[in-house]
Parts: sequence; structure tokens; C-alpha cells
Amino acid sequence: MVADTSDGHFLLVKKLGGLVAIIIGCLLTAVGVTFESTSTTTVGVLFLVLGAVLLTLKIIRRNQGSPLG
Repeated sequence: MVADTSDGHFLLVKKLGGLVAIIIGCLLTAVGVTFESTSTTTVGVLFLVLGAVLLTLKIIRRNQGSPLG
């Protein structure tokens, strides 16, 4: 199930980085919407997208080589 022990730290960085990016993105987006700041809202949405991409890459990497059914 685990991809490789040498990839363990890299996958952990992707997971934690993705979660942190999503949390920061949510906070920045909420602050931007509250204070009607377009730039803050945009940066928040970019962080949300970055976090989602990192988590998606981690999941794809983990599931490589395993059968779907």
C-alpha cells in the first residue's frame, strides 16, 4: 500500500503542505470577502487551489500501481 519508504517524507510534505495551504486559503478568502478586498480573496482562492492540487497529487501518487477493482 505504501509507495516507497524513500518517498515517505515527500508525500508527508505534500499532505501537510496541502492542508496548510487549504487552511490559509480559507482564512484569506473569508477575510477578503468580509472586507471586500479582491486581491486578498484572489490570493485565498489561489491557496485553496494549490492545496487541492497538492492533495490530489499525493493521492494519485499513492494509488499508482494498485488495481481499481
